[in-house]
Amino acid sequence: MTNSQLTPGVVPGRLPAESYAANFSDVAPPLDRHEARVAADRCYFCHDAPCVTACPTSIDIPLFIRQISTGTPDAAAKTIFHQNILGGICARVCPTENLCEGSCVRMEAEGKPVEIGALQRYATDHLMAQDGHPFRRGTATGKRVAVVGAGPAGLSAAHRLAAKGHEVTLFDARPKAGGLNEYGIASYKAVDGFAAREVDWLMGIGGITLASGKALGRDITLGSLTADFDAVFLGLGLQGVSALGTDGENRAHVAHAVDFIRELRQSGDLSTLPVGRDVVVIGGGMTAVDAAVQAKLLGAQNVTIVYRRGQNRMSASQHEQDHATHSGVRIICNAAPLKVHGNGTVREVEFMLTREGPSGLEDTGERFRLPADQLLRAIGQKLDGVPTGLAMSGGKIAIHGSGRTSISGIWAGGDCAAGGDDLTVTAVAEGRDAAEDIHAQLMEAAHG
Repeated sequence: MTNSQLTPGVVPGRLPAESYAANFSDVAPPLDRHEARVAADRCYFCHDAPCVTACPTSIDIPLFIRQISTGTPDAAAKTIFHQNILGGICARVCPTENLCEGSCVRMEAEGKPVEIGALQRYATDHLMAQDGHPFRRGTATGKRVAVVGAGPAGLSAAHRLAAKGHEVTLFDARPKAGGLNEYGIASYKAVDGFAAREVDWLMGIGGITLASGKALGRDITLGSLTADFDAVFLGLGLQGVSALGTDGENRAHVAHAVDFIRELRQSGDLSTLPVGRDVVVIGGGMTAVDAAVQAKLLGAQNVTIVYRRGQNRMSASQHEQDHATHSGVRIICNAAPLKVHGNGTVREVEFMLTREGPSGLEDTGERFRLPADQLLRAIGQKLDGVPTGLAMSGGKIAIHGSGRTSISGIWAGGDCAAGGDDLTVTAVAEGRDAAEDIHAQLMEAAHG
């Protein structure tokens, strides 16, 4: 352990320069051709396969695996991309253990599923390395559609709409497209700038104009969009971050975990990124795990995730939890923050132990403190700046059918829409399905 790792406070350069590349290398290296064929041969090619039912985008998994096993990975990739145009990133970040692989009959029989995620990555990477784009645009319709938000839902909608022959303008408040794929996931899940490369590849279909740095409510309005375009899709994501609601959380070095991850993802030199010696992350989801593991990889000596409920209630999958503990992160459950202590800068966090009671969480009366020179909040995000006039449900945009909102001509999907599960793959499905509904309505109006 280096002296810089032992130094208290939030400082850069806790590790030797050569350690950063190794620590942030690909967490799941890709399969080679032989490994892919061997993995594909384990598939039973089930009729009415449960893995397909478990996939939010309904990819024909037995078909694409059979295509790999017969030596046609590009055909396999087209099978995937037809249902999920962001199949490359989903192969890297989807909680497959809870979805397709968790439903695999091999899992039930042997405790080891077919490596569906790795096989999907093998196929999609193979095709994306080829020149050109696998899909062609349809005949021009003369219709113009605005897509607000260049995250998974917006990108999926934009691609499907462009494929149908519509002209799409893709607005995003940030400098880069990609949403959480670019700004919000752990670097070791999508190395070598994959999220940005995937966006460039997706845009290769043509017919999509990216307007970055354009925020709804600041640079564009819903009124101007509905006046200038034939349809509007909102894939805004969740921009706001929930507060702890505890005394002292405004002290220095108390930050949002999503901001920590974003800065890390956009850093050109990880050795310059400050991190604490004793890092505490509050939350129980994937963001909490991503922030905690990366703090450890940056050289933090002690990293602890604290979650207010039992471990079985954490939204991070068991695979993600195990990855955290194997990386040296401690997980403490049934504890809720009471107060952030320190003289201007966080030094300790005080917690109360909790238990599940008939009316929810109860205070057991027991207290403990954890040393912390950096505290990261990962307790959920919320929708900010919703345009007036849209019906809401549970703090999100209310939708019915394939993403239709309460205002005619406006659709929504992804994390900003009610009913989702905050997964990239679900956002892709919602963007795709809304695009199909938009296309059907626009064509019905044109020929009506």
